[in-house]
Amino acid sequence: MCATLLILRATELLTPDHGTKTATTLALGLYTAYNVAATVASVPAGRLADRLGVRGPLLVLTAGVAAFAVSYGLFAVSGAAIAFLAIPFVLAGVGIGAVETAQHSAVAALAPQDLRGSAFGLLATVQSLGNLAASAVASILWTALSPTAAFAYLAAWMVLALAGFACTACR
Repeated sequence: MCATLLILRATELLTPDHGTKTATTLALGLYTAYNVAATVASVPAGRLADRLGVRGPLLVLTAGVAAFAVSYGLFAVSGAAIAFLAIPFVLAGVGIGAVETAQHSAVAALAPQDLRGSAFGLLATVQSLGNLAASAVASILWTALSPTAAFAYLAAWMVLALAGFACTACR
């Protein structure tokens, strides 16, 4: 999901107490925490995926999706406290650090060698279409209903993804 929606949500929540300029600055500071969390999480996520063997990337991917689910759920119900907003930003950063590392690792580990290039191409296609659809629907929900509806929708998709991963892990 586009980090722009995270920044917009924080800005909207912080503006009544801090004004637009300060709220935007604070939201960008929270986005910096998101990026730091992603950076810090990515190497350990990759190491963990490597240590856990063939199922490692799927387990790390599942953990990253769980972090997104909690993050989006918190954005759906969050208040205007900076400390409270930091939690979903950091969780989303950990989620992206784990997911971006693990999804490529999973393709490399699970795709047959003669189809690996095509598998990476398919991953990029699914990512692009998924981001477009998620951003479009979330934006429509945000505009037509509320930011809460948009983040609840995104959280629901993460829970659905977790269910899919659980089914895959049972095989």
